[in-house]
Amino acid sequence: MNDLVSIFDHEEPSHPAIEQLTGDPVDYGQLLEYAYQCGSSLRALSESATLRVAVVMPNGPLMATTFLCCAPWCAVAPLNPTYTVEEFEFYLLDLTPDLVLVQEGEQSPVLDVAKRLNIATQAIAAQNENPFDFATSRSSPVRRDLDATALILHTSGTTSRPKMVPLSQRNLIASARNIATTLKLTVSDRCLNVMPLFHIHGLIAPILASIYAGASVVCTPGFDALRFFGWLDSVRPTWFSAVPTMHQAILSRSSRNKEIARQSQLRFIRSSSASLPPQVLHKLEETFATCVVEAYAMTEAAHQMCSNPLPPQERKPGTVGPQAGPDVRIAAVDSIRFLDANEEGEVVIRGENVTSGYINNEEANSKDFQEGWFRTGDLGVMDEEGYLKITGRLKEIINRGGEKIAPLEVDEILLDHDAVEQACVFAIPHDVLGEDVGAIVVLKEGSTATVQEIRTFARERLSAFKVPRTILFLDEIPKGATGKVQRIGMAERLGLAGES
Repeated sequence: MNDLVSIFDHEEPSHPAIEQLTGDPVDYGQLLEYAYQCGSSLRALSESATLRVAVVMPNGPLMATTFLCCAPWCAVAPLNPTYTVEEFEFYLLDLTPDLVLVQEGEQSPVLDVAKRLNIATQAIAAQNENPFDFATSRSSPVRRDLDATALILHTSGTTSRPKMVPLSQRNLIASARNIATTLKLTVSDRCLNVMPLFHIHGLIAPILASIYAGASVVCTPGFDALRFFGWLDSVRPTWFSAVPTMHQAILSRSSRNKEIARQSQLRFIRSSSASLPPQVLHKLEETFATCVVEAYAMTEAAHQMCSNPLPPQERKPGTVGPQAGPDVRIAAVDSIRFLDANEEGEVVIRGENVTSGYINNEEANSKDFQEGWFRTGDLGVMDEEGYLKITGRLKEIINRGGEKIAPLEVDEILLDHDAVEQACVFAIPHDVLGEDVGAIVVLKEGSTATVQEIRTFARERLSAFKVPRTILFLDEIPKGATGKVQRIGMAERLGLAGES
């Protein structure tokens, strides 16, 4: 594959590429035609080799197609369409895009913000014969270097200003190839995408890896636990990828949809973007009678870094598998000094899919990129066979009077309680100890438990200092826009920051 546009040029041009829940798909021949027309339109608007285009569209086939058609020719910056005026203003000022693309008919506040900032906008209409013929003049698109930026995404910014991550064509192609290889994707596969398409997970695993393999991907409006089993029944996908909170929501409705789950055509289920509790993995496999593949990924690596393999190779629940693309090692937290098997340290990576550095952030670059390696900020242990277990995130570790507590460890203990459906452990500020342990517990439907019962259960299985001091029973765990649980700042969001 020479560049991104090359991966659309498959031997079977009429094979579906981007499918929607109702209506005709975009096949590979159309996708290639759309991409060249998009390149022509963008070049007519600007000759710049560093053109930046912000895309603000709802989840669906048009958003997926727009990403694919723009990325070969410019730096695409997908933004969450539910952002407020203030958020759009922050991101547009940070990105300084040359153009903002929106879906025709969507009255997004980004239009007013772009107008005020003197940024050009263009509406894309899905029903047009060629949605990307939006320039008044014609100009042949120019193939860009593999190291040209194809995608810009912001980190979540839970503890600081969000960082801009530039990912090149080379990064994206390498990651798509790694995922397609790990999952053994073929033209016979059909992915059901439920992930948001302003996030690295949805863009690369369901979308780009499928296209790389010549497979099909069905684009939903976004995750909806109430509609998931209907989609599963009508679309008949061979796989889907989601974050653990989505998998847990699916399982909460599985008892009402046993027949659909039993008759599904799923070859495997993929989980990524956060650690999947082993209890949830086993329940998914039991419910859908297929294997669950857990992967380890992040934006700076254009998604996948490690992954458990498909059968017959060994999968190890509780681990994210061996390296699956880039080089992955465990280093000391204060230097690039590699540790032995079963020693805990910081996960560091390097490889073709890893970004070369953040945009306009020398402080973060000097801290996170060292001696050719990227420091992920994740703590982990690698066994003798190279399988990695994520034990926590450096910034999420709870420091209770000098005792260090990994929230994931406590999560897994709480999930063993018969009444507990979901658990999230986090730090609560404390006047004397610095931090104490808090937990959110979501109970299974029809189950009951008291705070004292949960604490007693935990005390029998954990050292006393690890037992949550504060336990809240909630209907659901607060999550970010991509469905991930954000432990950092959880106490503040719940009004617990003043506890001591």
